[in-house]
Amino acid sequence: MAAMLSLINVRKTFNPGTINEKKALKGISLNLEEGDFVTVIGGNGSGKSTMLNAVAGVWPIDGGKIEIAGQDVTGLPDYRRASLIGRVFQDPMTGTAATMQIDENMALADKRGRSRGLGWGVTAEDRDRFREKLKLLDLGLDDRMTAKVGLLSGGQRQALTLLMATLRKPKVLLLDEHTAALDPKTAEKVLAATERVVNRDNLTTLMITHNMRDAITHGNRLIMMNEGHIILDIAGEEKKKLTVEDLLQKFSVASGEEFADDGALLG
Repeated sequence: MAAMLSLINVRKTFNPGTINEKKALKGISLNLEEGDFVTVIGGNGSGKSTMLNAVAGVWPIDGGKIEIAGQDVTGLPDYRRASLIGRVFQDPMTGTAATMQIDENMALADKRGRSRGLGWGVTAEDRDRFREKLKLLDLGLDDRMTAKVGLLSGGQRQALTLLMATLRKPKVLLLDEHTAALDPKTAEKVLAATERVVNRDNLTTLMITHNMRDAITHGNRLIMMNEGHIILDIAGEEKKKLTVEDLLQKFSVASGEEFADDGALLG
């Protein structure tokens, strides 16, 4: 069975040949099977975001290959990959249109990758379907479908963005520190909603987080990056038993240094 996402010896250097040269990805290889929910942790500058952006096609890679559901997307720009990928960014304001209603936002997301035509209005059938999806979030939004999105809290907007990113089941869901801008209680709610959406649709998911506890608690597999390499890949029973202390110990053995990102430890 082909992997749902494959990175094969992917390399990326920023500002090559200058004083600011930064080798962000140093030949990383990674396979995600269908339904894998992989959390990605690492200090600042470890290559986490560069890897996610490489998968999304935000910038071209310098070497290697990226495949999504068996399709070679290495040379495709981000807009040509959009039908394969769902993405939620760190900023809750990014993924939604504030002046439009909840149901209108969802209708736009529902038509992603299909010809829109002129009649994009929300039908009664759409509303019923959207209401069922919103119930899954457990944030009371199913009773507020005509509310303007700009009136929602950051957590509600982020949960809605998650729903919109997965309305047309993507081959790969990319979560780019999508709870980092939220307070801890709200972040927990959005992560719980994320688990429900991912599990219900068996979505292949790559979630970058700055929080070691979240990385351990969520998903079936954890990878840790350091200086452009994947230095740990922990799954199954081993991941279930993992503690923050274990992870720090493994990091220092694998990298030969102490983990220095306080933000990741405080969660």
